[in-house]
Amino acid sequence: MSLLPFRPDTQLTEVMRLRVQSLQQRGQKRQDGERLLRPNEAVYRLDFSKQSLHFSHWTVRLTQPGHLTVTATSQLWTPDLTNLMTRQLLEPVGVFWRSPEDASNVPVKCYDADAHEFGERIAELAKVRKVMYFLFAFAEGCNPETVDCSITFTLDS
Repeated sequence: MSLLPFRPDTQLTEVMRLRVQSLQQRGQKRQDGERLLRPNEAVYRLDFSKQSLHFSHWTVRLTQPGHLTVTATSQLWTPDLTNLMTRQLLEPVGVFWRSPEDASNVPVKCYDADAHEFGERIAELAKVRKVMYFLFAFAEGCNPETVDCSITFTLDS
């Protein structure tokens, strides 16, 4: 078993926020097809130390009610940090939430089929990548301080 935590990429998130600010300050529009980072989003990354993985399960903890959407990108970020294009966002996405009426011991809810397919897609991409990048969108009271997200894989023998 290999548990991989999603880690915030604060530097890349900041660069993407600066891109939005720069466009706003100059009164310019985004490039055709460009996907700008929204205020409630941050970039996270998964680092793969091994490539031969099979998806096992997600571990998502939300310490308070809220909604987390995890979207993978096909982008291999380069030193020049090329702009994120909408076509580089992968389907399906992982959607996880905790409702206000949920007791603290109730597991976080998700769309199981999508989450499972998403995990399998990440395992496939891990075969050719050392790193993958993700957009985490926080909503309804959820924020980076209230989220702990990781993914577990079994290793090919």
